[in-house]
Amino acid sequence: MPSSRPCSARDVGRYSRLDGPVQFLKGVGPKRADALVGLGIATARDMLYHVPRRYDDASTVTPIGKADVGMDVNIVGTVRSKGVIPTRAGLRIFQAVLQDDSGLVTVAWPGQPWLDRKLREGDTLLASGPVKFFHGRQLQPREFTVIGRQGSGSDAAAGTVFVTYPASEEVPQWVIRGIFERNLDALLSWADEDEYLTEEARAKLGLIPLSEALRRLHRPTEPSEAEEGRARLAFDELFFLQLVQARARREALESRPGIPHQRTNARVRPLHEGLPFSLTDAQARVLRDISADMVSDRRMSRLLQGDVGSGKTLVALFAMLIATEGGYQAALMAPTEILAEQHARRVRELVEPLGVEVALLTGSLAAADRREALERVASGRANLVVGTHALIQETVSFHRLGLVVVDEQHRFGVRQRMALLERNDAVPDVLVMSATPIPRSMAMALYGDLDLSVLDEMPPGRKPVVTSLRPPEKRDQVYRFVEDEIARGRQAYIVYPLVAESEKVDLLAASEEHERLRTRVFPERRLGLIHGQLSPADKDQVMRSFLAGDIDILVATTVIEVGIDVGNASVMVIEHAERFGLSQLHQLRGRVGRGSAESHCILVADPGDEALERLKIFRDTADGFEVARADLRIRGEGDLFGSKQHGRDPSLRFADLLTDERIIEVAQREARALIETDPDLKRPEHERVREILIDRYGERLEMFGVG
Repeated sequence: MPSSRPCSARDVGRYSRLDGPVQFLKGVGPKRADALVGLGIATARDMLYHVPRRYDDASTVTPIGKADVGMDVNIVGTVRSKGVIPTRAGLRIFQAVLQDDSGLVTVAWPGQPWLDRKLREGDTLLASGPVKFFHGRQLQPREFTVIGRQGSGSDAAAGTVFVTYPASEEVPQWVIRGIFERNLDALLSWADEDEYLTEEARAKLGLIPLSEALRRLHRPTEPSEAEEGRARLAFDELFFLQLVQARARREALESRPGIPHQRTNARVRPLHEGLPFSLTDAQARVLRDISADMVSDRRMSRLLQGDVGSGKTLVALFAMLIATEGGYQAALMAPTEILAEQHARRVRELVEPLGVEVALLTGSLAAADRREALERVASGRANLVVGTHALIQETVSFHRLGLVVVDEQHRFGVRQRMALLERNDAVPDVLVMSATPIPRSMAMALYGDLDLSVLDEMPPGRKPVVTSLRPPEKRDQVYRFVEDEIARGRQAYIVYPLVAESEKVDLLAASEEHERLRTRVFPERRLGLIHGQLSPADKDQVMRSFLAGDIDILVATTVIEVGIDVGNASVMVIEHAERFGLSQLHQLRGRVGRGSAESHCILVADPGDEALERLKIFRDTADGFEVARADLRIRGEGDLFGSKQHGRDPSLRFADLLTDERIIEVAQREARALIETDPDLKRPEHERVREILIDRYGERLEMFGVG
């Protein structure tokens, strides 16, 4: 689906009537057009793609005469009378009598007398809510919509499905419906100009024509028709999103030859045989995929996703050893110095007995140590290089870089990752890792330029973190539990949503609570404080002290959500847990449970019903991917690419990343196939596809250098 904007210089000769200002549609005009802007509607195309938010068909609408006390109903009726009723308590109640062919019912809105100015006699309302007994039957609606107004041009009774749109005070429902009644046929005929799929392609994919999809979206004869229309429009969104990813993927894989690594097993086999445990089936499967990529002459570009503790780093180490067996170097880039040091320490323990030399490159190295490390990297003496963003500085020269591994890849922007990949004549393979589980469907949408591998199995014997939910009045009991754990020689985190107190929200904050905990709750214990407003050096120092055991309790914000392994930390207390997303809570929970002791995550929260249900899901779910699916279902996909990606992408209005996995798979397959056969979309039959792609995603394509 093309973006909704007037044509620009690059569209000369290709101006669609849908790009015209909305004010020229029947029943709009300049004043109403200004009001429509508040709903994101500036052009005729915006109007056509204004997505309904609700459908009610005849089977869900109860005749008013059959709406009995105790039922929860949807009714449709015409306002026959209305007025404001005062009560002795001073409350003013707006009441209206609705009528359909079966009878009358009173509808009441306590405390909303202003509705007397909004609703008119003769209006047709769709109202939902419980039927109660109060001087006869009375409906108190949770929700209502004016779906028809006399003389508006809107026919509320047309068809058997009532369509409800996002509306506003300035542009109420009946106005939007009236605009569609007057203009939909013309808008649908104009939409034919935007069709980019041939009849043959639609038949192959099982998709209906674009104009028919939009007709079913706005004028369905039954709810299933609306879903068929949505599915076609969802495919369009996902197809063009995947075209962006497919072009970036092809550029990464095909722009320059990859490295056909020579696997000899001279280093891989000794490491494998020397491990005191067996690889999981998931690790073995992923390693086969990675090995096949690396020995081919096409560049590997793969995302390795796995929950905390699933063994991603070990898999990455095997990949790095494959690179060294053929005489190449491998680089591992981590987002923080302390995490880079942790990786370097563990890697050295495993590979130096195999004759593999490891260099560490971070920004805080002393000058002499840095010069020595740079020389080892440049000469090739260092087979494996571990570092932070210092790896992408111009002073760093690799001898023969064959593989780049990026840990916690979402912490790096696209440009930072690409900077490390574009420094050599040979193009290294790429393995990016993420411990933030996201549903497979979202991973395909977000990282369609990468092949996906998932570690969906945990090593045997790993103890799950015991998760519990406590109300604020039980906070003293939580503190006693923390004290008991510290007395056993353990350490604890206490996490807050804010750095400092705010007048805008009534939440505990890390800075103030650190002082209270230090002086009044745990006066005999050593407390540390870490948050995002500290300098990198100060944050690093605090984490080093906690790792060394010099801090008993670390008071923190979510800055610790991605951090180092502190095996001695056995308790994670999260204050105001209702303020965090489920995936964020799961990342925080992953900070404990890394040692041999039983570990605990305690959520302190005073949530409402909806938040309580969400926290119970988290409490009862240890699988990070299940948590991620629940989080996506509750919160939606949000901004797919995020500010770090430096791109501007329209939100998905029709596609649902939780339920549309099959559509995503088809869209990805078709997009990759199209780019393989016509990389620049220069063939005449792909002209419209190219126009839409540039219109929607020109900035992102230019960023990847494939515009």
